[in-house]
Amino acid sequence: MAVARSPRISVAGSGALLLDGAEVSFDDATQELVWAVADAARKLDGVRETVPGMNNLLVLFDPLATDAARLREQLKSLWSGTYPRTVAGALHTIAVDYGGARGEDLAGWAAHCGLSPEEVVSRHAAATYTVAAIGAMPGFPYLSGLDPRLAWARRSSPRLNVPEGAVIIGGMQAGIMPMTAPSGWHIIGHTDVRLFDAQADTPVLLRPGDKIRFEIAGMEA
Repeated sequence: MAVARSPRISVAGSGALLLDGAEVSFDDATQELVWAVADAARKLDGVRETVPGMNNLLVLFDPLATDAARLREQLKSLWSGTYPRTVAGALHTIAVDYGGARGEDLAGWAAHCGLSPEEVVSRHAAATYTVAAIGAMPGFPYLSGLDPRLAWARRSSPRLNVPEGAVIIGGMQAGIMPMTAPSGWHIIGHTDVRLFDAQADTPVLLRPGDKIRFEIAGMEA
């Protein structure tokens, strides 16, 4: 899929702009351009912070140092004149116990996909995922690379307490809960790997561009 030539840029409060490069669905090449523009935009006068999302970018700025109209034009120029950046992130292998009491949606997921539980688990663990963005809560990774056959739209009614370590599916994305919180994603397993520790020197384990492989530690239908 080609990268959007002209991203949508909208005001997100008095000191922020949201650049949206998404087309019909998530695109890895667009995400690489988002990363590159995020790096370049940090050097612009008045920009305080850039926060990459899924094919979009939030740019926070000081209204006393620049203005939204000027920054909008600068972002358009960066989008058209910046090369996408492939991030050579770290590779993480994360052991998962699939199904059972801590993977309660496994059977429903398999039925939705028209596959056996063993087959959906095998396909989920066979892929290499990319951390496209960190957001929603501290340390939460939005993972691209899910086998399209395994996609499952989010629940119509979110659960209020999806536990830390839950391995989850939401639409075409995979994820892992860094803390116990509400979520409408489907729970397919659990890992003991900690993604967020506020007391650690490096509180967040994963970074955009990191790769993840899931390892089957166990499975209970």
